[in-house]
Amino acid sequence: MSDVPESDAPESDARESGAPSERTRVKRYHRLAHYDSATIHAVLDAMPVCNVAYVHEGRPIVTPTLQWRDGDRIYWHGSAASRMIRAVAGQEVCVTVSLIDGLVLARSAYNYNINHRSVMIFGKAEVVTDPDQKKAQLQRFVDGLIPGQWDRLRPVKAQELKATTVLSLPITEASAKVRTGQPEDEAEDYAFPAWAGVVPVRLVVDPPVADPRNLPGVEMPPEVRAFKIG
Repeated sequence: MSDVPESDAPESDARESGAPSERTRVKRYHRLAHYDSATIHAVLDAMPVCNVAYVHEGRPIVTPTLQWRDGDRIYWHGSAASRMIRAVAGQEVCVTVSLIDGLVLARSAYNYNINHRSVMIFGKAEVVTDPDQKKAQLQRFVDGLIPGQWDRLRPVKAQELKATTVLSLPITEASAKVRTGQPEDEAEDYAFPAWAGVVPVRLVVDPPVADPRNLPGVEMPPEVRAFKIG
């Protein structure tokens, strides 16, 4: 997403001014960088899968999980007993979200690339401690995937809420990188007889498969059939 960046913009006002922070400035292919909230939010909303990077007992770890956005924050959840949850609460993390939109085949291996959308967020993970807010965010997560699904499910139990931790991260220090279009070859390589172009890539959602233990008469909600990602 980005190399070690360089910037003289204070982190506190970087997002407000639209400028990157010291850590988020994209150096490699900087022309693909976006620092505006609209682009960053659109990528986060398009892909629930994220990777949370942190340091645990002096060693780097990256944990894949699901994220969702509410305004200028992202949230994720996990077991209160999990290593990741215990390690990142109140600590600095780096969260990334990526989508691949195409394989870009150039006339040289050096210029191979991918069309993609990605976001990187830095900040301190915060535990959602208010029980009502935690329940509301879990409902937002479930309904964000399948609208109206929370109210169709067996009501959540108090012990389940207690065993679940919800973390949040403000989207105040973030950058996006978006690439589209054809290969960018060296000028002399356009005369080389190798096929070049783009192989489009998209995530396909197949028709839902019913659980054979569904009760008679329980119909699939139309929102389940309409589920999509991207």
